[in-house]
Amino acid sequence: MRDKKELELLYKAILALETVEECENFLEDLCTIPELNSLAQRWMVAKLLHEGKTFHEIMETVGASSATISRVNRCLNYGSGGYRKMLNK
Repeated sequence: MRDKKELELLYKAILALETVEECENFLEDLCTIPELNSLAQRWMVAKLLHEGKTFHEIMETVGASSATISRVNRCLNYGSGGYRKMLNK
């Protein structure tokens, strides 16, 4: 885990983004393509779990591993509430 101050600076930078284009440009500079793909995949898994899809359906639709789906599911049910808050927006 990084220094708390470093993480806070990152969170503030994300909060300062105002448009989808700004977000896209920032994340493309910040992350590698595989990192962005992993983030997008996890978000899609969270959406599909929220919609009540089964692990098997998600594996077929998104191509996510059972380990990824399990991790996202665990965060949805026992995490800090970040996924749920965003899914309800």
